[in-house]
Amino acid sequence: MSGTAIAVESADGGLLSRFGSRPPPAARRVMAAAMHIADLRHRLRALGALPVHEDRVLRRWAMGLPQEGGRRQLQHFLPQALRAELPALVDELAGLARLHSQHPGEDGSARLLVALRDGQQVESVLLPRGGLCVSSQVGCAVGCVFCMTGQGGLVRQLGSAEIVAQVVLARALRPVNKVVFMGMGEPAHNLDAVMEAVQLLGTGGGIGHKNLVFSTVGDPRVFERLHGLGPGEVKPALALSLHTTLAAKRQTLLPRAPRFDPDALVAAGEAYARATGYPIQYQWTLIEGVNDGDDEIEGIVRLLTGKYALMNLIPYNVVDGLAFRRPAWERAAEIARTLHRRGVLTKLRHSAGQDVDAGCGQLRARAAAPAGRIPIAAAPG
Repeated sequence: MSGTAIAVESADGGLLSRFGSRPPPAARRVMAAAMHIADLRHRLRALGALPVHEDRVLRRWAMGLPQEGGRRQLQHFLPQALRAELPALVDELAGLARLHSQHPGEDGSARLLVALRDGQQVESVLLPRGGLCVSSQVGCAVGCVFCMTGQGGLVRQLGSAEIVAQVVLARALRPVNKVVFMGMGEPAHNLDAVMEAVQLLGTGGGIGHKNLVFSTVGDPRVFERLHGLGPGEVKPALALSLHTTLAAKRQTLLPRAPRFDPDALVAAGEAYARATGYPIQYQWTLIEGVNDGDDEIEGIVRLLTGKYALMNLIPYNVVDGLAFRRPAWERAAEIARTLHRRGVLTKLRHSAGQDVDAGCGQLRARAAAPAGRIPIAAAPG
């Protein structure tokens, strides 16, 4: 796809393209690979489904339940045309996300390398106590300099059905009662698909609204979208990747993220926290010699004191070929204690997969064959 510019700022949240004519073959293959929940609804309606039939089929799929179960027998409830096509549809949905390999961690987590139907791979993480971390893109356009996923660029978007399919796959392995959108990709760059998945998971998927956590580096469109949700729509909790309190350093660490000053980002987060009643989770990857100094501690105290917020400190998961290192656990614990003592609610977390060398993007990087990258235009200043 050399020479084809694809801007991450496209408002439609789809392929993020602005082609002047018909997309080139590689881009058309990307579009064809991604299945969306809206596509499923259209197909069900074409088979005679009413909204009550759509909701039943999608609910049982999202819950990881067989279509043949439930109080009502299929022959007495679903239209005949839909019943006839249901086995093929079930097989197709099962093919959206298949388990390629599983890598258990000592903390009860497990990294899943997930194969998609076009041969691409993403990662999901089973977390302790019923949590699941899902991916929203194959690759990522933000290009965080410390992240393995960011090194490879964006390959393609996931469809909303592919996102939910990761939950269905995980539920075949263990119960899931919380879903965090913190895997591969930047959810803000695939906004329509992620929000469509959030709506299904928060209604038919049996996940409580505050247990659906939308994670982002920070994008004004995310806040606009979330504040615009109506009374009957699912409002997810929000996690914001902060990583530093210094604007210039943030541009260096997150080179293609929107130019969102940390002060403005926290202000936007606080407004959403007060509107929803959910505290904002601020994500901070602790990197030795980069953002673990006393100046950053003072900056965090300044930004978050009095805010409805939780600071998650996550020691860096070392990536082969990158010079970054995580600080000693004693230093990380000292930072957490200092912040807590000074009034900032702080949790020091282990990054799932550290003990199996499987931080975000590492499994895919080891297993995947070279894939075509989509050239990414830098975010506007």
